[in-house]
Amino acid sequence: MADSATTTTTGTTTGVTPPTRHRAGPGRYLLRLVVVTYLVLLVAWPVVLVGRNAFTNGLTDLRGILADPDVVHALRLTVTVAITAVVINTVFGVGISLLLVRYDFPGRRLLNALLDVPLSVSPIVVGLALVLVYGGRSGWFGPTLEGAGLQVIFATPGIVLATVFVALPLVIREVVPVLEEVGDEQEQAARSLGANAFQTFRRITLPTIKWGVVYGVVLSLARSLGEFGAVKVVSGNVLGQTRTATLVVEEKYLNFDKGGAYATALLLTLVAVAAIIVVSVIRPKEQR
Repeated sequence: MADSATTTTTGTTTGVTPPTRHRAGPGRYLLRLVVVTYLVLLVAWPVVLVGRNAFTNGLTDLRGILADPDVVHALRLTVTVAITAVVINTVFGVGISLLLVRYDFPGRRLLNALLDVPLSVSPIVVGLALVLVYGGRSGWFGPTLEGAGLQVIFATPGIVLATVFVALPLVIREVVPVLEEVGDEQEQAARSLGANAFQTFRRITLPTIKWGVVYGVVLSLARSLGEFGAVKVVSGNVLGQTRTATLVVEEKYLNFDKGGAYATALLLTLVAVAAIIVVSVIRPKEQR
């Protein structure tokens, strides 16, 4: 009697109460219109204009930048730096996320707050700070590093450091909520059955947080590809050596080569947008 009284049957579904759906009123349609208009004006329209201006002369501008060895070097350097920064941020981001969620230690709140510093500090300030720490003769560690034959500032390592810094929180802020939501019951069960830390992480934790990691990687990649301020300070913007794709865009725009600037910007935009679209398309398919 109690079971039949508390069970709701609808068609072939038993024990499931369908969610209440509210009919959309004029206020909701107005809110949707405002949101869509905001996104179009702020995001979609500027991106479309960049693409349109990149093809003003057909494929001439794209062919021009791809035939320029300095631009090709800048694109390769940008991709190398972005991939390196993403790998570093992914490895340390997952580790820091586990530390914040699974362990309680003195200074945990302070560490959590410090992780948001890269999002609140201007990239120009980040670049200047890196110069003061790792720069040549005036930096704290500069003379020691140069004595060991390692140049950080005005070289690729400095660009990687700046990129890692500005994209640091993105993986962490995607993984931490997932870890908090799933809890650690399955991990404790695995350890009680004799699994070591690596086996527990590989078989239990990683499959659970994989989509958080994927989204963090995509955001980190997009941020790394588009970094400008910090990179400009630490790179020195040396043609054919430390000039990245974003610096190429600035240089060409200031030299009135707007076609080349739009074409380079389009390539960076396509990579970032393509990564976001691919992840958005793949995830619903796996869920179904």
